[in-house]
Amino acid sequence: MKTTGRVFTAVLLIGLAGCSVKKFAIRKMGDSLAGSGSTFSSDDDPELIRSAAPFSLKLIETLLAEDPKNKNLLLAAAKGFTQYAYAFVQEDADEMDERDKVAAQALRTRAAKLYLRAKAYGLRGLEVKHPGFAEKLRANPKEAVQALSKVDVPLIYWTGVSWVAALAVSRDMFMLPQTPQFEALMERALELDESYDKGAIHSFYILYEMNRLTGGQGDRVAKAKPHFNRALELGGGHQGGPLVAYAGAVSVVQGNKTEFVALLDQALKLDVSVEPDYRLVNLVAKRRARWLIQHTDKLFPNQ
Repeated sequence: MKTTGRVFTAVLLIGLAGCSVKKFAIRKMGDSLAGSGSTFSSDDDPELIRSAAPFSLKLIETLLAEDPKNKNLLLAAAKGFTQYAYAFVQEDADEMDERDKVAAQALRTRAAKLYLRAKAYGLRGLEVKHPGFAEKLRANPKEAVQALSKVDVPLIYWTGVSWVAALAVSRDMFMLPQTPQFEALMERALELDESYDKGAIHSFYILYEMNRLTGGQGDRVAKAKPHFNRALELGGGHQGGPLVAYAGAVSVVQGNKTEFVALLDQALKLDVSVEPDYRLVNLVAKRRARWLIQHTDKLFPNQ
């Protein structure tokens, strides 16, 4: 309620204020809106968030048009578009695929566009503190990311994740030359703050190590397993994401049906009220777990 009150007050100021005060009011409204993500993440009704998120995201974009260097808003946009694309567009596509492949592909195309929009906002956010960063990243990725520090990790993470997701869902081979850029970002995020967001970076690497398109030599499972263990440790046993990621990416590849079912069952039994700030994330993970369970026979045809 406090956040809603601050936003409402800022709206009134925008309508009444002169130019300089208007900019101040937009900044205050933007900061309040950017900080309201916990309201969405703690909600227990994913369908309500599905309906509310587009308005919130467009409002963020409207404010960015007036305050284009607001780092908090740029982070909110990068994070918000990524989460919306995954939870409510890409997941819909996967669930629809068996019924209507054309419609599913249309959803994946939309998801890719949303991920790329998120990536663009993330890069803009990094440019605020590090002017010219995007160009430096293109020229020499590993050298460019050395300028980034721990305070940049949220932007690094959401920029890198959205970038990888855009490639994965679109399967656009023309994006492959960009791989060194997002790999450098994610490696730097891991180096700077491996515990970020309850082990989110390690959860990312469970999937990434199993699906690398380049540089994936060696035992993929051996590379993914330590990230799984560390993600579980950092999440305190209250995060469904690592369980679902490992079951879908590793257990399936290994043909380990028993492990697959056990991990998904564990995810489905999680009490989402234990970590209120991750309630929505865990509900989305449960949805994915249910879908995977329904496809057990297809994923393990000879067992």
